[in-house]
Amino acid sequence: MKKIILLTATLIICACSSSKNDGDKLIGQTKNKVMKSLGAPVRTLNNDTKGEILIYADQIYTNSHSQNGSTMVGANYWKYMFVYINTEGKVSSWRNEKQEYPPQQIDADKLIGVDNMLSVN
Repeated sequence: MKKIILLTATLIICACSSSKNDGDKLIGQTKNKVMKSLGAPVRTLNNDTKGEILIYADQIYTNSHSQNGSTMVGANYWKYMFVYINTEGKVSSWRNEKQEYPPQQIDADKLIGVDNMLSVN
């Protein structure tokens, strides 16, 4: 009986710790640690007087099947991760987003101040 309780408790602890988003682990980390972990961002934006925004992007291609069954490249999109660095050089918040436009077309004015709307853990 003790083994079952111990096993159950272990499973619950493992489930809770693995359910945390990878981005949540970034909160409070320094900019250098983030860049060491994720690599260089594709863009960095100045976030007014609040710090800066590191932008990470992956272009995702989806396959579509044509009528004859062959596979060809279909629609694609960009998967973004925005990491907000405060004036102390630490991550204050982050968010993921999917968009159709490439990183060069990101409107910096729309990103500035968005970190105020995000929940910080």
